[in-house]
Formats: sequence, C-alpha cells, structure tokens
Amino acid sequence: MSNPIDPKLHEQLQKLQQKYDVMGQDLSSYLDGLLYSDYLTYWDYIHLDTLLSLQTPKTHFKDEKVFIVYHQITELYFNLILWEIDQIVEQTNLTEKFFCERMDRMINYFRQLVNSFGVMVDGMDRNQFLKFRMSLLPASGFQSGQYRMIEICSTDMINIVNTDDRKSMTDVDDINRLLEKLYWRSGATELATGKKTLTLKQFEEKYIEDFKTLGEKHRDRNLRKIYLKNFPNSEEVKKRLREFDELANVRWPLAHLKSAARYLQKDPEDIRATGGTNWQKYLPPRFQKIIFYPELWNETEKQEWGKAGLNFGQ
Repeated sequence: MSNPIDPKLHEQLQKLQQKYDVMGQDLSSYLDGLLYSDYLTYWDYIHLDTLLSLQTPKTHFKDEKVFIVYHQITELYFNLILWEIDQIVEQTNLTEKFFCERMDRMINYFRQLVNSFGVMVDGMDRNQFLKFRMSLLPASGFQSGQYRMIEICSTDMINIVNTDDRKSMTDVDDINRLLEKLYWRSGATELATGKKTLTLKQFEEKYIEDFKTLGEKHRDRNLRKIYLKNFPNSEEVKKRLREFDELANVRWPLAHLKSAARYLQKDPEDIRATGGTNWQKYLPPRFQKIIFYPELWNETEKQEWGKAGLNFGQ
C-alpha cells in the first residue's frame, strides 16, 4: 500500500501548477527534468575550478600570486558594493529600514577591504614585488573601473572633481565637462612631463563611455540625492553615510597609501608606481578631499579630512 501524499507537498505542487500555468508551461515536463538532473555540488555552484584557474602570474616569483588573488578579492567586494547600490536605486518603495540595511552591508564590505590590506602590506616579499611589478607595465590598480563606478553612484559628480576646479564648476551640469575634471585623472600623469600615461589612456578607452552612461543614470539617483530626497532628517541614515564616506575616502586610501609607501618609498627618491601614476599626490586623501556627503561634516572635519589617526565616523 502506497504512502499518502503529504498535504504540505500536495499544496506545494498546486502552487507550482499555478505558477507554470500562468507561464504556459507544462509542470510535468519540469518535474521530469528534476528527476534526471544531478544533485548540485558546492564546487559546481561557485565554479571553483574556474575560479582557481584565474590566476596567471607573468613571472616565476611566488608572491605574484598573492598580489593577483588579493586584487581579485578586492574587485569582488567592489562588485558587491555596486550590487547593494543598485538595490537601493531600483527599490520602488524605499524605506529607511531598507536603505540602512543596504548601507550596513556596504560599510561591512569596506571594513573588510580596509582590514584586508595587511595581506599586501605584510604578505609579500618586497624584493619579489619590486621585480615582478616590472612585468605588469603599464597595468595599475589605478585602472579599477568598479571603484570609479562606486564614486559616481555615491554622490554628485561635482564632489569628485579636482579640488582646484570644484568651486568654478559648481553650476556645471554637463557630464562630459565634469568627467574631464575628475580628481583621479590628474593622478595618472607622467611625473616628468605631465602628459597622460599609457595607463590612463587605456583606462579611458575601456571605461569612459561607461562612466558617462553611469553619470547620466545616477545624476538624480545617486546615494546622496536619494538621502536628501527621502531621509534628510534621519540620524540613522546620516550616521551610516558618514561612516561609508570615511571608509571609502579616508581609511581605504590611507590603507592603500600605506602599502604604496611600504613598497615604493625609498630614500632619496621614491620609486615610480606601476604605470607611472603619481601616487604621492593621487593617494593621500588630505590632498584630494573627496567627500561624498559634504553637508554631513563640519568645517573642522573637512579641514582635517584625510589625516591619519582621525576617526570621524563615530
């Protein structure tokens, strides 16, 4: 005698039948497919074999693998941050709770990034790095398009324009003109001539159109605009935006600067960064003063922005 069908299972089958009827699909065929399909494995689900095949060092130096894996992990975290921003932007009935929850996720990702820099600072042999880096020219961490996308999605583009040009361009609304003056472009000039490096030329060729499209999309739907429109008086929102601002524009650049100083600083003359980027002027946040949410900081905090040891986000 066969066992009776579990009422809960019967209810689930009815719901599935309704779902597939709406789509004009035959539920029985899908159930046949389920009978014949293999069980999912962990390694197939995350494509582990493919993931572990994505490290292709250019030299025989062992620590180059550390360098590659670390940057791949960084880009995955950047991708998660962009994913969370998309959720906020695309939410039709945005609530303070949803906004704060997604901001908490992004804050956590950035904390992980800041705390992870020890992998690079303490985890590579300096002599190996200074040798294998020469095989990477003109590639540079400067060419992280996802990080630039996070900046564009987080604030009005005027807030990531060069400090020297920001005041004169306050009323400029043309995305192309603003893009021409973004702060990072001045960081990828040749130290000797002031001309664009090949690193910057490559970067612009690959990403500049994407940045234009993203700038247009987020002109009125970046995190700052969403905050000002929906939660201008929320202390919980302000608290999270302040911490995100500090992590992205102070603690992350300072962690990066610490790594650069460890490997590239040398008396009497600093070693040029990979690709010839001007890391001494480009990385220190006290020079750039990139602040996503300027209305959330007082004048003293803005003046002290980027100085090591300060903790504004509390």
